[in-house]
This record gives sequence, C-alpha cells and structure tokens, in this order.
Amino acid sequence: MGIVIILCEVLFWVFVIAGLFTRYTLHQKKLGGMLLLCSPIVDTLLLIFTFINLKNGAEASFVHGLAAYYIGMSIAFGRPLIRWADQKFAYWFADGPKPIKRYGRAHAENEVKAWIRHLLGFCIGCSIIVLMIKLVGDPEKTLELGKLMKLWSLLLGIDFLVSFSYLFSPKKEKNSKSI
Repeated sequence: MGIVIILCEVLFWVFVIAGLFTRYTLHQKKLGGMLLLCSPIVDTLLLIFTFINLKNGAEASFVHGLAAYYIGMSIAFGRPLIRWADQKFAYWFADGPKPIKRYGRAHAENEVKAWIRHLLGFCIGCSIIVLMIKLVGDPEKTLELGKLMKLWSLLLGIDFLVSFSYLFSPKKEKNSKSI
C-alpha cells in the first residue's frame, strides 16, 4: 500500500508539472488544463485503492492513515498549490509577473488562511480515517489509525502556534530597515 501512496504522490506532481509545462512552453492551454485535472483523479484512485485494500482484510496501518492525510491535504491545499505553481511557471516560462512575497500583516493573514486550510484537511482526513475504522469494524486492527489522528492533532496544534504567532510578530522584509 505504501508504494501506491508514493506512486499517487508522484503521479499528482507529474500531472501538475506536465499540465503547466504544456500550458506555458507548448502553449496548449486546453491540453494543459486537462492534464491538471488528472491530479484530483489520482487522489480519487488512491482513496479507492485504500478502501479496497481494507475491505479485502488488510490490517489498517499508518500507511492507510497516510492515504487519508494525503487526500485531506490535497483537497484543502490542491487549488492554492496549483495556483502557486501556475504563477511560478508563468513567471519562469511566459514572462508573467514576478510572484509577490508577503510580509507584515499580509504574510500573517496568509499564514492564518493556510492554517484554516490545514484544519479543513485535518477534518477531511480524520473523517476518512473514521470511515476506515468503521469499514474494518475491529478496534484491534485499527489502533494505528487512532495513533495517526493523535499525531496529526499535535501537528495541527504546532501549526496553529506558528501560524498565529505571525499576528503578534510579523515577518519582516530581509533588507528593510527598522526605524
């Protein structure tokens, strides 16, 4: 199952890069868009493979939970991540505008929004994990999934502290002078 997750992650990025490359270097916007649309299909296949594996009697492992984490984060961060990559490709290959670096209040707001996306990914991923636990129906076979949810909760808490700290201590531009 671990190989399937790695393969899906690689395929996700292959489709994103191929889509952006096709869009900006080959100037095939429709084909590039179709390739970009393949990335959520890869996520759907990962979810299907994970549930089939569990339904066929596999003991739920950290890897199954990792699939749920990956799906949740892909849903929560997929569009902004592709938008970010699109801006970079446009800048590098199509004379697009230079991506804006955020500082101060704008950076803090961006970090808080990213944490909210993390929370959304957490809720989606944990919902999938709960479905896995229900599907297996044996608490002994799903202990690892509960451990993963606890670990993810800890990471979400740490991310909260870091993200919201920028509201109180904003990121400063490296070459800015203090007055």
